[in-house]
Amino acid sequence: MPHIKIKKIDTVTLEKICEVCDVVKFVAKPLSGDDMLYGVKHKGEEFLVQLKRAVDSDMLKYDKVSRPLKVDLIKEVLAKLSGEMDLEILTSNISLSTTKPPLSSKYFKKIEDFASKELVFDKISSGKLSFDEVSIEVGFGSGRHLLYQATKNPNILYIGLEIHTPSTQQVLKQIGLQGLTNIWIVNYDARLFLEMLPSNLCSQIFVHFPVPWDKKPQRRVISPSFVDESLRVLAPDGRLELRTDSHNYFWYSMETIFALPNADVSIVKNSRLAITSKYEERWRKQDKDIYEVHLTSHIVSEQVDREIDFSFAECGYRDGLQDDIPYSAIVEEEFFIHFERVYSVGDDGLLIKCAFGSFDRPEHKYILIECETTRYYPSIPVETVVNYKAHKKIMEYLKCQQCQPIL
Repeated sequence: MPHIKIKKIDTVTLEKICEVCDVVKFVAKPLSGDDMLYGVKHKGEEFLVQLKRAVDSDMLKYDKVSRPLKVDLIKEVLAKLSGEMDLEILTSNISLSTTKPPLSSKYFKKIEDFASKELVFDKISSGKLSFDEVSIEVGFGSGRHLLYQATKNPNILYIGLEIHTPSTQQVLKQIGLQGLTNIWIVNYDARLFLEMLPSNLCSQIFVHFPVPWDKKPQRRVISPSFVDESLRVLAPDGRLELRTDSHNYFWYSMETIFALPNADVSIVKNSRLAITSKYEERWRKQDKDIYEVHLTSHIVSEQVDREIDFSFAECGYRDGLQDDIPYSAIVEEEFFIHFERVYSVGDDGLLIKCAFGSFDRPEHKYILIECETTRYYPSIPVETVVNYKAHKKIMEYLKCQQCQPIL
């Protein structure tokens, strides 16, 4: 990912960065350690740039939690910082490509798009968008299956979910090159994303060759909660389709599905699809078995009406707040909170790096606390019940010292 290695920045230059660079909106200094964060806003996007300090050099790079999907935005900001601060670059990889096609950003959807009150799915339900069905592919990788399905079925809207950013960028380019208009790309965790969707929306949910995570089963896509959400989101006769080469994952999935009170399940072994990934071809050459599990929904699920507000009422900056924040993990029955690191922002502000929410589907966010306002940076969490419960607990810790647990 984009970064520049530079000659050591002197203290005077660091102090003047907000005055020199108009894209820098605030500087966050850690309460311990030397690394710093710069809050930037460029072309309507907010994200953090990290300054990592070494003995004889510094490095400016993206921040993993807040990074934007468009890599060129990061490159442009790094180039702007180095130029306007007159930094001496030792090495870099931020040259902008003039030959590669631009990202087909029209079809890239942020998670905030699905939290909007003007939800695009309402237009689908009312016939204002010309799609007969909605299908989802979880972890599309190279995108071969997703692109093939969209090409063959122009009347179906395909939503591709992928947390691997380079794969997401590559498929967005292919959408533009192939002129497809029925794919939305979401760079987000599918396990959280499903909770944003209306009930009975989808005709298919594809989960093809997920990472088995044999040593960390809590990270698997297939789980009791994922299956429950899939059945809620699927329309009657809609189908969840799993393909895996992992014997362990297959049996784990079967155990998860058969824990349901009712389940319409079919199993296929070593079937061939019209389009296969390069990995599946490799596995077939190795004579590995391919398992396919179909779970069909036969119910009409009630719509979920969640009234969730992630604002921070009465949670502005106060003296001593950084000392009241507990740094050990807070574990409740349904969720956890971990305030991982705290940065000072000027004389009356803090930036808190925080993980919270579900144990198997945690959120990672920053909380920006200024004199009179507090907000998640750069965007709010996914609107799930578990995240909201964690949010309310976070507000308690930010409001008063008495909320700290007795250790």
